[in-house]
Amino acid sequence: MAVSTSTVSASVPPYLCCNTTKIPCFKVPHHTPLRLYNAKRTQIWVKRSCFKSPITAKVAQQNNLQYRKLGDSDLQISEITLGTMTFGEQNTEKEAHEMLSYAFEHGINALDTAEVYPIPMKKETSGRTDLYIASWLKSQPRDKVILATKVCGYSERSAHLRDNAKVLRVDAVNIRESVEKSLKRLNTDYIDLLQIHWPDRYVPLFGEYFYDSSKWRPSIPFVEQLKALQEVIDEGKVRYIGVSNETSYGVMEFVHAARVEGLSKIVSIQNSYSLLVRRFEVDLVEVCHPKNCNIGLLSYSPLAGGALSGKYLDINSEAAKKGRLNLFPGYMERYNKSIAKVYMKQQCNILRWRKSTD
Repeated sequence: MAVSTSTVSASVPPYLCCNTTKIPCFKVPHHTPLRLYNAKRTQIWVKRSCFKSPITAKVAQQNNLQYRKLGDSDLQISEITLGTMTFGEQNTEKEAHEMLSYAFEHGINALDTAEVYPIPMKKETSGRTDLYIASWLKSQPRDKVILATKVCGYSERSAHLRDNAKVLRVDAVNIRESVEKSLKRLNTDYIDLLQIHWPDRYVPLFGEYFYDSSKWRPSIPFVEQLKALQEVIDEGKVRYIGVSNETSYGVMEFVHAARVEGLSKIVSIQNSYSLLVRRFEVDLVEVCHPKNCNIGLLSYSPLAGGALSGKYLDINSEAAKKGRLNLFPGYMERYNKSIAKVYMKQQCNILRWRKSTD
């Protein structure tokens, strides 16, 4: 059992050095060398952290993991974190526990889940990821695990997550119900980082890149969302808050509203970032810069949904057949388009070359 990690291009600018990569898990034992290689590779562009590890230092040193202060929080988070999006869909509970233990034994100290997990989202499996995490978490020292989860944004497809709702919104009622249910599933008293999974307002999402002004709709005011989040913070149920799949406009509005109203500020943003998806570098990097809004980046899909692992280049390979892109037709279709395949092959070749010269 192993976890696969992100590979970072040497061209990644040094101003991203305070960011953290969130990695998805795959039950592929032969990826272990890739994990160790990638952890080493990141040292090329990441400055050595001046913060002490909140977990066993010896383990962290052996695996070359470093730790970052996440935004304005006091969370010292490992440069690689563990994503659990497929837990309960592509693995068993025992396998999930093995993956979690492997990750934390090798220096990772943070894991990320969401109320909609596992993905693909289905009513019959909803919440299973949290249950797998909970059964593992009960045997761990809680203060050594940074637990991040997410509350849904606007959704007309996820009503099954609430007791009485046809449409999910990022308002006080939905946030409270989401937090209470997450705490119960995870069997914990608090959440270290609660993120808004995607905005309440319309934005291009999950493979869409261009804003369509005709899709604009009324949304919950930023300050109202923050006030609702502040309530669960004040109750001790949530320590810090963040956003996901956000834009520069959204981040700046949240930061401004928090400053004006004296509310808790978001400390992180979880957006897609990889060799195939580099939109963060266009303008969000300026907004999130430590000297500006100081928002830590948690990059998801660093291997582009597994595309950059190279396993899909040979469509007849066992790894490709068991991969998400083939198990769930239409899922992450943006990586299956012809132009994406060409670019993906080029980037995979670059990664192989970098490994050979390491």
